[in-house]
Amino acid sequence: MKDLQDTVKTLEGLSTKGDFAASRELLQDMQAADVAEILDTIDIEHARRIVSSLPARQQASVFGYLRPEVQAYLATGMSRSQLAALFELMDHDERADLYNRLNESERWAILPGLAHAEREDIRQLASYPEGTVGSVMTSAYVTLDISQTTREALERVRTEAPDMETIYQTYVLDAERHLLGVISLRDLLLAPPDTCLRDIMVKDVIFSVADNPRTEAVRLIGRYDLLALPVVNQQGQMVGIVTHDDALEVTQEQATEAQHRMGAVVHVPSSLKEASVRHLYMGRVGWLVVLVFGNVFAGAGIAHFEDLISHIVALVFFLPLLIGSGGNAGSQSSTLMVRALATEDVGMQDWLCLLAKELSVSLLLGLSMAVAVSGIGFFRAGPGVAIVVSLTMVLIVIVGSLIGMSLPLLLTRFNMDPASASAPLVTSICDGVGVLIYFNVANLLLAGPTG
Repeated sequence: MKDLQDTVKTLEGLSTKGDFAASRELLQDMQAADVAEILDTIDIEHARRIVSSLPARQQASVFGYLRPEVQAYLATGMSRSQLAALFELMDHDERADLYNRLNESERWAILPGLAHAEREDIRQLASYPEGTVGSVMTSAYVTLDISQTTREALERVRTEAPDMETIYQTYVLDAERHLLGVISLRDLLLAPPDTCLRDIMVKDVIFSVADNPRTEAVRLIGRYDLLALPVVNQQGQMVGIVTHDDALEVTQEQATEAQHRMGAVVHVPSSLKEASVRHLYMGRVGWLVVLVFGNVFAGAGIAHFEDLISHIVALVFFLPLLIGSGGNAGSQSSTLMVRALATEDVGMQDWLCLLAKELSVSLLLGLSMAVAVSGIGFFRAGPGVAIVVSLTMVLIVIVGSLIGMSLPLLLTRFNMDPASASAPLVTSICDGVGVLIYFNVANLLLAGPTG
């Protein structure tokens, strides 16, 4: 593929001249994902004109890879017939997502142009709330009858394959669409032609309920290494499948949201490049204001020990080093714990075991760091300050690590998002605690109990 920027400039030039035959020729051999990346980059009006000029099937393939806001904009500029043709050719789950992005009048405008089965399929898929398994499933899968032979089953697979999301897993249903079993394409191909499906299907099927959180589908697909996960409704009737690529998209979205929360940033639903200044401001200002007031406690701690600081000014030199180390240790522990909770590697019942382990690890870390700074303390301010700095380093690293480990578990215990135990939050808490530890140790060892 040509350099992205060169391709973008070429396409914009062709669009300006109205030479869409040349733009189609340029894009015809590219992967749909690559075409979408280009269209996401160029001016939106040029993108609209180029998309409209593409062959219908390529247009539908490319549309599924475009950013949601670009999809919505392009769709609103299409005629009713163009939009209906697009919906007919798009993947079932992708057209349901696009349907949800249209306003009510646009939805009613395209529905009459679709076949009854397609209308009902779109309505059903679009009816599931965002964040559920149903919201990420597709209805494009192959179903079989339990009385069929493998020869008959393979003929049905061959007939329906062009319109299916995947054919590597097929599903055996009864007359009421209850899920009876699953058969892989491999098993169908290897079994003798006259074998009855009931004899080769897997009856112990891993499935999910459409109303469950979509994270369950991701967990099941990853745990059991599935190509696709069947989905049933509350009555046990099969309504769709979640494919491994859709699960991967959910995982990527979750990872992005978790990273935003770990950085004390409200999730940015659109591209960072496209997000407005207002949205970015509102997403960041709340936590920053809260953390500012949190840091007031650190300042109050310093003010309380003004006399000690004025007597031993060298203590100030080590303050950033010590509280920074506590925050860093806490952030490390918090990151490890949030990830372990997300993968269900640990739970609340593991707290005591984890506490003992973290205490041992943080003690070793604190001692190692104390050795590293003791020499600096000795040469900078003498043996007394060196002892204070070394002892404080051990205590701060231990306390910071325990805070970072415990805070995500505590939030989980109260049904709150453990990712909210973000690095800025843990660091702010450790800063305040670190100041109190440092100056109390210094006051005890250097100034005496009444210092």
